Amino acid sequence: MRTHRGDHSGWTFLTNHARVLLSIARDPEVRLRDVAAECGITERTVQGIVSDLEAAGYLTRTRAADGRRNQYLIDTASPFRHPAEAGHEIAGLLALLAPRPADAQDGIRDDAPDDSVRQP
Repeated sequence: MRTHRGDHSGWTFLTNHARVLLSIARDPEVRLRDVAAECGITERTVQGIVSDLEAAGYLTRTRAADGRRNQYLIDTASPFRHPAEAGHEIAGLLALLAPRPADAQDGIRDDAPDDSVRQP
């Protein structure tokens, strides 16, 4: 039996790690409680995911200028972790699912020379 697109049968195409990364890409100063609400997971789970992403080099966390919030910088040249996506950078996922306006100032670091990858 085939499920319909509107059917929420318990599985999705993206992991929670991908959802958290996309949420941060859309707003590099987002509060983790807002990420949790957007992703439908607990704030504690988001904290663990952010720690995972930071430890793996996908993002860097610093204090924002106001000293109250964190600010995140994403390294778009980071490769996917699974062997099935080996050789692909996360830049493609971010460009597809977290597009940004051309004049946006955000926390995306792009060390790749390819013009199709997002530039800060």
